Amino acid sequence: MMSRLARPTRRSLIAAFAGGVAFCGLAAAPAVAQDLTPLRFSLDWRFEGPSAPFLAALEKGYFEEEGLDVTIDAGNGSVESINRVASGPYDMAFGDFNSLIRYRSDPASVPVKAVAMVYNKPAFAIVGRASRGITEDLESLRGKTFGAPAADAAYAQWPIFKDVNDIDEAEWEMTFENVGFPVREPMLAQGEVDAVFGFAMSSAINLAARGVPMDDIVVLNMGDYGVELYGNVIMAKPEYMEENPEAVAGFLRAFIRGLEDTIANPTEGAGYVVQYNDVARQDVEADRWRMTIENNILTEEVAANGFGDVDADRYERALEQIDLTFDFQERPALDDVFTSEFLPPKEERMLQ
Repeated sequence: MMSRLARPTRRSLIAAFAGGVAFCGLAAAPAVAQDLTPLRFSLDWRFEGPSAPFLAALEKGYFEEEGLDVTIDAGNGSVESINRVASGPYDMAFGDFNSLIRYRSDPASVPVKAVAMVYNKPAFAIVGRASRGITEDLESLRGKTFGAPAADAAYAQWPIFKDVNDIDEAEWEMTFENVGFPVREPMLAQGEVDAVFGFAMSSAINLAARGVPMDDIVVLNMGDYGVELYGNVIMAKPEYMEENPEAVAGFLRAFIRGLEDTIANPTEGAGYVVQYNDVARQDVEADRWRMTIENNILTEEVAANGFGDVDADRYERALEQIDLTFDFQERPALDDVFTSEFLPPKEERMLQ
């Protein structure tokens, strides 16, 4: 199990960043090109807090300064993001790296690749309530009832989570109820279940928006309990990478600028979100983005190695864990599913 000290460390990184830490070497940007290269981009989900850096780069003109005419559309899930890039009209997309690994295990699959790691830790979590007896100690899960949507990506990692933490469902007298996504957080808010599976930035913030006090919300991020998987990546269509390598590299430079800005000022970042989502609340989306930054982006690995890259040894450990839940046709090598060739130099992605 990973240390419970991980969370304060990430918070200290955010505090340092907000206090004036910046990315090295990203201040300069190329002049606006006269002829812009079209690039159609798909998010993994709705316009919510985690879309802030993409929208900031768009609204502040960072993509245009890189010679790009970028269109950003809302998504319909991580698997759909892969399909949109593999066989649809999208050039690049944001989606789950683990789903991409599974997809690429088919030798006949379109060779879509990730070009930047964004969620260094996955968003998969168990979200419970302290008033229902849930704590950060896994022993508190004994005898509890969980809302577990059958199609939920976090619940799909439960076999990995229980394997690395030696949890026996029967011995622990755990009950799992297949609930629909729309009623997951309402059931937890009403006390009909003790905890739910979901993405931390979604379930926890949705609970808070329903009036559940933050000190009653307990988030067990799977990445803090031995789950080695990575999270969401920016991925690209193979033809687009080959024909427009400068555009892919320019997109990533612009995105990192938007990431830098919205980490430093999450409230401003949420302001871009509400421009695209008229039912979103800026305070809620700012909280959602802060949680994403803390839990998934500013990790110790990122502090040491910079944003965007993948550690080869960790990738192999992640493959071993995915093997617990998925039968590979062929185990993809790291080079099959990820390339760092379009990222800025490491020194430009380091915190200092």
